[in-house]
Amino acid sequence: MIKLSVVIITYNEEEHLKKCLGSLTNVADEIIVVDSFSKDGTQSICKEFNATFYQHRFEGYIEQKNYAISLAKYDYILSLDGDEALSESLKSSILSVKANWQFDGYYCNRLNNYCGQWIKHSDWYPDRKLRLFKKGSGEWKGINPHDVYTLKKELKSGTLKGDLLHWIYRDYSEHNLKIEKFSSIAAHAYYELGKKSSIWKIIYRPIWAFFKAYFLRLGFLDGLNGWIICVQTYHVTFLKYVKLYRLWKIKP
Repeated sequence: MIKLSVVIITYNEEEHLKKCLGSLTNVADEIIVVDSFSKDGTQSICKEFNATFYQHRFEGYIEQKNYAISLAKYDYILSLDGDEALSESLKSSILSVKANWQFDGYYCNRLNNYCGQWIKHSDWYPDRKLRLFKKGSGEWKGINPHDVYTLKKELKSGTLKGDLLHWIYRDYSEHNLKIEKFSSIAAHAYYELGKKSSIWKIIYRPIWAFFKAYFLRLGFLDGLNGWIICVQTYHVTFLKYVKLYRLWKIKP
């Protein structure tokens, strides 16, 4: 059976971190936590679960996750955030793969908990994530804050049964605050890549984002919270392109 390193990035994760670390029992052969100088009880929780704890200045989600991989002792990696945990069925799937590894990386579905409700439609489910992989098979890429582990072109991936559980927002106020933060991060990332905005993009992109999430991906089936999530999808897309438009106007 292969040895598995679980790498986790954290910042003030005491609310959900015990669920995360507790779900790794009998799965992880080592646990590496890379923390961005939390001010809560994150470090003491990590000690409780015998996780190896590092503190590293946060430079971006992509950069932090690639750094965490570099610290792993073993060649097989499971990458998590501090507010994620393995469901029992996903845990069983990973144990089976540890006994019979066949692919270079494995996808799983992430199930998001929004204000106490598990969301099963819109852009939020199945929310496929590649989180189990062999070291050197790829790297974290994407545009911050949306990180994606990308396998090298010639490599092959499989799929795990079971959900990765994710506690995303506890209330609507937290969602609003994160939208403001994430739209700014995304706008600056787009600017650094030379991507531009326009009046057309400011109008069209948010409308399409809402339509796709609410109608094509059945967000309406999640009731009021489904509606709120899709409206906020419109909102964050709108802010991203407005802020990007502003950056091109004010920067030389």
